[in-house]
Amino acid sequence: MITVASRIGDAFPRVTRYFGQVGILLLRILSALLRGRVRFRLVLSQIAVIGVGSQPVVMITGAFTGAVFAAQCFLKFSELGLETATGPVVSIAMCRELGPVMAGIMVTGRMGAAMAAEIATMKVTEQIDALRSMGIDPVDYLVAPRMVAILISMPILVAEAIVLGIVASEVLTVSVFGVPRVFYRDQVIAQTGLGDVTSGLVKGAVFGILLVLLSCRQGLETRGGAVGVGRATTRAVVDSSLAILITNLFLTLLLNEWLPMVSIAF
Repeated sequence: MITVASRIGDAFPRVTRYFGQVGILLLRILSALLRGRVRFRLVLSQIAVIGVGSQPVVMITGAFTGAVFAAQCFLKFSELGLETATGPVVSIAMCRELGPVMAGIMVTGRMGAAMAAEIATMKVTEQIDALRSMGIDPVDYLVAPRMVAILISMPILVAEAIVLGIVASEVLTVSVFGVPRVFYRDQVIAQTGLGDVTSGLVKGAVFGILLVLLSCRQGLETRGGAVGVGRATTRAVVDSSLAILITNLFLTLLLNEWLPMVSIAF
């Protein structure tokens, strides 16, 4: 018991320091954006890397996730006589959960490691110190463009994952299981609302913010040469993935309460 309490006591300062660094980094990014210190050429470059470069893996993931989920739903629903529920269930699941979460995880695996490795390498080779010596804020130059780029890219990537997941589920359900195409589409359109789509896009934007904050924080705090770069890269992917999965729960609860009120207001 004493050992457990001692470990918790040792971990508490590290956890507090970690969240403090993430919070300070977020404030510095917001300050850079509010002051208009956005390098649009760097933003466009990052959009090409993050958004365009991540499209193939996100689209493939979304398509096969939707198809697999449709197969599982149909096979189980057919036992209960609810085959017609396959389309709406897949559509809502892709919009609210599977689309944003799978896109977030895949972009994290691809870009989280890249962001952390690039910034960590600059840190251990003293390139970040060189930026400071030239009067350039590393956060303005390295982190803020990535934040703007991912806020633009992630909702688009999530939307692509959702659309391809629904299309793949339709192809499988209609071609393999024999559900009428017109009926399938009618049920999907009738049961999928604007709130479902909005929920997925909002989650995608939040996941993108977490990805940039945690990955860039790991890069900026790297120490220990090449070993430190490898450690920062691994921790960036693990921390970002866990943050996405944990945050997804709270966003689900929050958006399920908030989006209906917005729909009523409009």
